[in-house]
Amino acid sequence: MSTLSRDDAVTRESELASVGSVCGRVLIIVENLPVPFDGRVWSEASTLARHGYEVSVICPKGPGATASFEMLEGIAVYRHWMPEEGRGVLGYAVEYSVALFWEFVLSVRILATRGFDVIHACNPPDLIFLVGAFHKFLFGKSFVFDQHDVNPELYEAKFGRRGFLWRVMVLLERVTFALADVSI
Repeated sequence: MSTLSRDDAVTRESELASVGSVCGRVLIIVENLPVPFDGRVWSEASTLARHGYEVSVICPKGPGATASFEMLEGIAVYRHWMPEEGRGVLGYAVEYSVALFWEFVLSVRILATRGFDVIHACNPPDLIFLVGAFHKFLFGKSFVFDQHDVNPELYEAKFGRRGFLWRVMVLLERVTFALADVSI
């Protein structure tokens, strides 16, 4: 795994995407907000598309973004249903389980139809590595981890303690970094 500055991220991701393909293909997975309303993710997707890469995005549906599929500025956007935002341990478990289910299903569909060379996973949650690991180990796809939030630290700041859940978050974050070919 290597860590890159943001300035190097598009260049490195482009190199990974071009391996073994004429036209690099990138699959971005985000759970935070629907695209194009997640400005950071939309900027990354748009930059890759402007540089000639075929970009697909998996994200949740939300207000103003209810279509299950649409092409936006040449970017294929696949949206999935999400329950209400999680509250408490059980709520987050349901939210993240539903998201992972749809991210997995849609990633397999995209692999079979459009294809991709790189999975670019944006946290939270630090669980998308499960989708990345499936494609990395079975199909040789590269895995890029885009750390948006430092989840263990946010948990500690919000709840003022370290405990079992904090340790789980640290473990998930470490596994994600260990699996990543590149972290940004």
